[in-house]
Amino acid sequence: MRHVEMVMGTAVSIELAADRPAPELRALIGDVCGWLHEVDARFSTYKQDSEVSRMRRGELTSTGCHPDLRHVLGACADLWRATDGYFDAYYGGVLDPSGYVKGWAVAEASQRLVDAGCPTHFISAGGDIAARGDRVWRVGVRHPWDETKVAWKLAVRDAAVATSGTYERGGHVINPRTGKPARFLRSVTVTGPDLTLADAYATAALAMDRDGLRYLEKLATDGYESAAVTEDGRAFTTPGLPVAT
Repeated sequence: MRHVEMVMGTAVSIELAADRPAPELRALIGDVCGWLHEVDARFSTYKQDSEVSRMRRGELTSTGCHPDLRHVLGACADLWRATDGYFDAYYGGVLDPSGYVKGWAVAEASQRLVDAGCPTHFISAGGDIAARGDRVWRVGVRHPWDETKVAWKLAVRDAAVATSGTYERGGHVINPRTGKPARFLRSVTVTGPDLTLADAYATAALAMDRDGLRYLEKLATDGYESAAVTEDGRAFTTPGLPVAT
């Protein structure tokens, strides 16, 4: 069963590969969509009544917020330390955990499906993909200059794929060392076992500008393979990238 839901400012595609009655599958999809809308309501930086917006205005503290927000704040702090400050949810002194939230939300949605007895499924949300179960999923990584083409075709099994780039929103990722938009890398894709980390790593590598390529090489030793395209059109991949044959 397939379903597309508009939430978190993007189209989320959900595919369940399970031999179960249609009403059960619809209920599972409904649970996933409900969760994603709950995340959007709590973490949106555009909704004035979200907990993140209220915290930004000083109306809410970490002690009074939902446990999910406390988890996200703690995870962002851990990633800030792990990436030497390149992943920064407080850059400029304003809270914006968006670089973590979408990947985390999809990863949590995927785990809900596993816990509900639907281990084989595919969720795609604006560059963040959870491809779960004992089957090979084909994933096309968008070409960073031509949305009608793909730069790479990947074949992944029970893995995550996350892509971050400047080709849609321009220089929205800031290099904290320079205070300027990161421009050296146009697109970064990271694959690995954990979507939340893959998403954060892709964002951090983009923020690092030239140092991002060396950072991606180091990630491969921890099981996270990658592909990147520079602003001047050069392509780089780590040796273990699961390219489809």
